[in-house]
Amino acid sequence: MTSLGTGFVTGLTLIVAIGAQNAFVLRQGLRREHVLAVVALCAAADALLITAGVAGLGTLLTAYPAAAEVARYGGAAFLAVYGAFAARRAMNPHGMAASELAPSTRTAVLLTCLGFTFLNPHVYLDTVVVLGSLGNQHGDDGRWLFVIGASCASVTWFVALGYGARALSSLFARPASWRVLDGSIAVVMFALAAGLLVS
Repeated sequence: MTSLGTGFVTGLTLIVAIGAQNAFVLRQGLRREHVLAVVALCAAADALLITAGVAGLGTLLTAYPAAAEVARYGGAAFLAVYGAFAARRAMNPHGMAASELAPSTRTAVLLTCLGFTFLNPHVYLDTVVVLGSLGNQHGDDGRWLFVIGASCASVTWFVALGYGARALSSLFARPASWRVLDGSIAVVMFALAAGLLVS
């Protein structure tokens, strides 16, 4: 397999895993709210982090464990707070139907998306450390093809997740469906936060 194809497959296997960022993109897709902006931000951030990893940032991060500790505790706090918001939404059945959801501003949505992207240490582990290390195994020319492949995987996944969620819109017209989704998101966020604290 070429460096481009290896980058695509490897990137896809890491990005598709259920996590905080994916749950947020799914929720925005279901709400049909600022989906293009969220998808573009997530894909661009992944491309930036993958490129930084191949360029050597992963080595730098592992040399300074204190930076990883700050990211770990900050990320855990962010995930716990968002988990609490999701739990509160799940317990409140009023106004949870897709048609009744109060829209959020683009700025608020993008700031939250930036939080899920850059305050989550798992993002750095997957993109900077793992993909950066794997990309560097492809030599001087091949590593940049690996970056392109992994970045294309990110674009493919986030477009599919953000816009594919619309196929579920009839299911999420019922407030009970939002309750289940937000309850699930809360559980994932709390579990990720706990995992960061005990790791």
